[in-house]
Amino acid sequence: MNRAIFFSAAIIIVGFLPLFTLSGVEGHIFGPMAKTYAYALAGGLIATFTVSPALSAILLPKRLKERDTLIIRILRAGHMHVLRVALQNKLVALSGMLVLVCVAGLLVGGLGLEFLPKLEEGNLWIRGTMPASISLEAGDVYVRRMRAILRSYPKVETVVSHQGRPDDGTDATGFFNVELFAPLTASETWPAGMTKEKLVKAMSERLNEDLPGIEFNFSQYIEDNVEEAASGVKGENSVKIYGNDLKELTATAERIKNVMAHVPGIADLAIFSSLGQPTVRIDVDREKAARYGLAPGDVNTTIQAAIGGQTAGDLYEYGSDRHFPMRVRLAKEYRSSLAGIRNIAVGAQNPNGDVIQVPLSEITDVDLVSGASFIYREGQQRYIPVKFSVRGRDLGGAVIEAQTRVAHEVSLPPGYRLEWVGEFGNLQDAVARLKLVVPVTLLLIALLLYINFSSVADMLLTLSVIPMAMIGGIFALALTGTPFSISAAIGFIALF
Repeated sequence: MNRAIFFSAAIIIVGFLPLFTLSGVEGHIFGPMAKTYAYALAGGLIATFTVSPALSAILLPKRLKERDTLIIRILRAGHMHVLRVALQNKLVALSGMLVLVCVAGLLVGGLGLEFLPKLEEGNLWIRGTMPASISLEAGDVYVRRMRAILRSYPKVETVVSHQGRPDDGTDATGFFNVELFAPLTASETWPAGMTKEKLVKAMSERLNEDLPGIEFNFSQYIEDNVEEAASGVKGENSVKIYGNDLKELTATAERIKNVMAHVPGIADLAIFSSLGQPTVRIDVDREKAARYGLAPGDVNTTIQAAIGGQTAGDLYEYGSDRHFPMRVRLAKEYRSSLAGIRNIAVGAQNPNGDVIQVPLSEITDVDLVSGASFIYREGQQRYIPVKFSVRGRDLGGAVIEAQTRVAHEVSLPPGYRLEWVGEFGNLQDAVARLKLVVPVTLLLIALLLYINFSSVADMLLTLSVIPMAMIGGIFALALTGTPFSISAAIGFIALF
């Protein structure tokens, strides 16, 4: 028995080899299971060749009679009957199995795709995005309204809100960002027919109706934080558009958003726009400045000192080494308006060598423009994310249709590119890794079988069980309406 036990355990350990190659979220979830399984089998193998034979020699009698338990006898009788019927009708048995394999193959195309099954956390994590230029005081009015709307639902226990960035400064966001945490009552207490999907839909419709112009995204607390850590975007899924020009990036993101809005299942569409921050822009007119003998650096130095301030000295605290810089700049009334900024005087010399004061309006163009409130960067490239969620449809089907439509209807400028991140991005990475590792695993299993049987025919005969064994799993997914996910893939790996 030792030879059979050894190769059986070795094949199971090799079968779980793909789990050791997973990384990211799926690696953290399934890695410990793979290690535990391998350690348990390795410990069992050691016990099989050491402790078990010794205990058998001590505890078992000299003469043994092999007999089956009642359950085994019943199962064996049923198995032998089916086996006899199959051997008597070989063509029918093989044809029936071939039909089942073909039907299972057809069902695979309609299963749908998702990264991981949704784990119910019993809460809602709602993120609202207000206009980029909103102040803390103005945004607080809308945040209070959001809390009141969410608390009006009996299924919501309480609502905790957070506006702006965290106190530790780890998230560089502005007052336009609000996050609301809403724990839910136990689902057993909900009315018949009420589901979380229906609750989210009702909340989303009411928030969008009562607070137009604010974009909302619904998720769960742990799920949202995991996805944000994986993709760097506040949302379940997103499309990152990489490029250099912020205006071109924003225009491209708008086109992509408009196309994705017509894809069934796509919800919570919003653009994390970089533009929208009111900005005073001062452009130096080099020709006009040169008439006064001024270089652009001279003008910039004056602007910096007048508006931003310049260190004039240090204030030392008596009896200690602490000191504080003293900055000097113009009074608020001379720098808080465009008219005041245009009147800031720059020292210059006329042709006679006399010192004169030239207002900025004479040598610069001072305008109020829409500037960049945020500039998202990754890999030394600028990008703008378009976030979205998928509801009422499998993740893979919705995103694949969105990718197809975007590819056909949106032309990217030269040098620009797209990247789909979030749950779907994680799914693509995991599937790509499994496509490489699973065939290698099957080859290793085949090698172990050949070493055990020393026969290519027996090896192939044993491997022929694998596609037949997958039939049950595919039928189970299809009958329960469960999309294919990484969890399902790991289940099939266990079947191998």
